[in-house]
Amino acid sequence: MPIFHRRRWRVVAVAAIVILVSALLMLIRRDSGLGALVVQGVLLRQDKDVRRQQPIAQAQVSLQSGRTSVTVETDSQGYFRIPLRKVVLPGAKLNFQFSHDHYQSFTEQLSVGLRSARNPLYVFHLRELPTPPTDGNPGTHITRITNIRIRYVENATSESNIGSITQIFEAHNAGNLPCNSLEPCSPDGHWKAALGQASLDAGVGNTFRQVRVSCIAGPCPFTRIDDSGYKDGGQKISVSALDWSDTATFLIEAEVYRTSLNSSVHHLFPVFFGRTLNFTLPANEEGVSIEAELDGTLMVFPLGPDIETSWTRCTLRQSQMADHTRVYHCELKSGFAF
Repeated sequence: MPIFHRRRWRVVAVAAIVILVSALLMLIRRDSGLGALVVQGVLLRQDKDVRRQQPIAQAQVSLQSGRTSVTVETDSQGYFRIPLRKVVLPGAKLNFQFSHDHYQSFTEQLSVGLRSARNPLYVFHLRELPTPPTDGNPGTHITRITNIRIRYVENATSESNIGSITQIFEAHNAGNLPCNSLEPCSPDGHWKAALGQASLDAGVGNTFRQVRVSCIAGPCPFTRIDDSGYKDGGQKISVSALDWSDTATFLIEAEVYRTSLNSSVHHLFPVFFGRTLNFTLPANEEGVSIEAELDGTLMVFPLGPDIETSWTRCTLRQSQMADHTRVYHCELKSGFAF
């Protein structure tokens, strides 16, 4: 076979192999879900009772995949999300490491799966660090916490009708006078017109509602009222009326409402699981404190910005529901017991 033909067949064969390999890679990529990998999961407290498997916030989550290493921190719900930008092949190893000041460090290795098993929702559990036993030590006093309840203030706005207002104003004009293009004119531009205007102020903290304006005397069919200055109410309103005939009289009537802020004190009882207590509060709560008896002595413990007291350590997360409920989870410190 001539050299030219042999070279041509070689080129054709190489091209066919390249096309076949590319198609095969595309097929594998499509079927295996190759691409950027997003690892997401949640970190929970280890306990056989699922009610005690509370989320672990502010834990360090480290993930190593090949030469890539990423570290993130769990949020208030124990959730973490780690995007890996490089292509991760099925079967690749994911090395997790978890650490938290109050829990035992934990490592685990998992493999990347295919398609639907490629991006699972991971759930990991950490064991609490053991606390030194104190009940058996005669020299150690255990403070008993009893009669616990949560106190908070809820603010709400309310409106009350404190009265109404009535006012008369006029639009002074003479009828049947040509406009001659001297504004204001009648809507058709033929007759001279006049504007009647009035303004009202309900006072600071008050608003006008249900504002009504009407023509009550004079050639009312030849008038037009502009409601743009009062239709939405408010502390200050204004009204104007166009009259293209003889003098007309107008009446304004409105209800006056006062908006006030009311504060009310509420109490609720938390739910206990082992050495933890849990409670939820509305989004507009203020002045949260825990009332409890320590060895029989009633005391009040305000929860400041660090949401911690001398006997408990709390975490706070906000619900993603529309009401934005605030969820509190508190754990007893060493030396205290319910």
